[in-house]
Amino acid sequence: MFVLPEITTGPERHLLEATMDRQRRAVIDVARGLSETDARVRLVASATTPIGLVKHAAMAERRWFQCLLQGLDESECDGPTTPGDPSFAVAEGETVADVIAEFERASARSHEIAARFDLDETRTHDVLGEVTLRFVYLLLIEDFARHAGHGDILREQLSER
Repeated sequence: MFVLPEITTGPERHLLEATMDRQRRAVIDVARGLSETDARVRLVASATTPIGLVKHAAMAERRWFQCLLQGLDESECDGPTTPGDPSFAVAEGETVADVIAEFERASARSHEIAARFDLDETRTHDVLGEVTLRFVYLLLIEDFARHAGHGDILREQLSER
C-alpha cells in the first residue's frame, strides 16, 4: 500500500532520512497484523514470506550501517548479516512481534550510526568500491520499497485464500 510522504521539502539529508523511515514502516506493514501462520506462508517459489521480508530488512540495516559504515566485524553486530536466502529465514520460535522489534532495533541503531556521517563520507564496499552514506540511503530506500511491494502482493494473495 502506498503511503503519502509526510515530508516533501527541506534539506536533502532530511528528505532522505524521512523517505528511508517511510520505507521502513512500509516493510513493517508487510507483516504487522498477520497471524503467525499467515506471516510464514510461502506463496512464491523463493524463500520470501511476509515475516521473512522484515527479517531480511533487518539484515540489510546491519550489513550497510553496522558493518560497512561503522566498520564492525560481523560478529560484533546485533544480529545476522548474511545476505541472500539465509537472511529470509525466521526461527520457529520467533514471532511477528519479535521480528518487527528486531528490525526496529536495527533501524534505530542505523539512525545513530548515520548521524555521525556526512552524506558524502565514503567507505569501501568489497564489491562496489567507494560508496557514500547518500548511496546507502538511496540503495536501501530502493530495496525496502521493492520488498514492501512484494509484501503487498503477498498480503493480497493471503486475503484471497
